[in-house]
Amino acid sequence: MEIQELTIFTNRLTEQKQFYSEILELDILNESKNFVLFNIGSSNLKFVKRKKLATPYHFAFNIPSNKEKDALEWLKTRVEVLKMKGNEIQDFDGWNAKAVYFYDLDNNIVELIARNNLNYTSTEKFNQNSLLEISEIGIPTTNIEKEFTFLNKKLGLSIYDGGFNDFCAIGAETGLFICMNKNVKGWYPMNDKAYSSDFELKVIIEKEKFNIEYLNGKLKL
Repeated sequence: MEIQELTIFTNRLTEQKQFYSEILELDILNESKNFVLFNIGSSNLKFVKRKKLATPYHFAFNIPSNKEKDALEWLKTRVEVLKMKGNEIQDFDGWNAKAVYFYDLDNNIVELIARNNLNYTSTEKFNQNSLLEISEIGIPTTNIEKEFTFLNKKLGLSIYDGGFNDFCAIGAETGLFICMNKNVKGWYPMNDKAYSSDFELKVIIEKEKFNIEYLNGKLKL
């Protein structure tokens, strides 16, 4: 699965626009008084203004597989990096990957992840153009099996890692739904409370395009 566009909601559109365009220096593709659209490599990230309280998300960007240390140094000049047991770079042996985490202005947990299995290597200096694609979106739920059944039957996606008890990654390394039992776990690395935050997603699976909506805790195609 490849994520073309992720739409999330915010009560602080002006502040988030400034954060992503000035702090992270992402290119703005389009904007209005109600939304702003950023480029993330082969994906787009869209923030839409919402009057009611928008709860935090977790999402991830793939970066070159040899650039996690450079990504850390780049981030540290811009934001506070989240630490786990004193470590700024998190090592996921089972995924053959390393990641760095930070908060944006809505306390969304944003992850930059270098996946060695993808073999995305680069000799270029790390900057905002090193963000290759959106590769994860979180789905906190109370019924992981229900979410998997929908994604498997409707989109043909399989389990990448985990199970139905507390955590399940569904899809592929270029695009994963991170399903988590919000009654059992919080978001890594700070154990933040997980919310079933609404989002919209445009994806490509085996050359076919799909629009997915997660609204009021329910997936819809």
